[in-house]
Amino acid sequence: MAVRVQREAFDVAEEIRLLTEGRTDVGGIVTFTGLVRGEAGGRALQTLTLEHYPGMTELELGRIDDEARERFGLTGSLVVHRFGELKPGDPIVLVITLSAHRRAAFEAAEFLMDYLKSRAPFWKKESFADGTETWVDERASDGAALARWTGASLTEK
Repeated sequence: MAVRVQREAFDVAEEIRLLTEGRTDVGGIVTFTGLVRGEAGGRALQTLTLEHYPGMTELELGRIDDEARERFGLTGSLVVHRFGELKPGDPIVLVITLSAHRRAAFEAAEFLMDYLKSRAPFWKKESFADGTETWVDERASDGAALARWTGASLTEK
């Protein structure tokens, strides 16, 4: 399974090196690194805290990673998602897709991110400088982005 859920930050260049070292079947690499934004709802964000159920989260992320590999014919992939307390500017998610040709790598990365934004089993709490906290709900735009991938996929189950 090419997924990790971890508290620590990740090194994008090192992750790419580990995925591609000694390989000649890779023609395209697409990476997406998500960062914690410094604002939410027009307010300055102090921290974003992510919670999850260990084991369940990795299993679900693994299912969608497997689907992406099969659907897009990937030669490799990696999803790293962080949890715990994060500050604005901190890296929160990394998606790397490898394929023989660029189009599959780009589409698979989009597919994975659309899934992660709307269906990954994380609970997010925003904390603001005034001491208020808010649990984050799914945005309608995230669900709409996921809808383009409908068909016989795990995202519908």
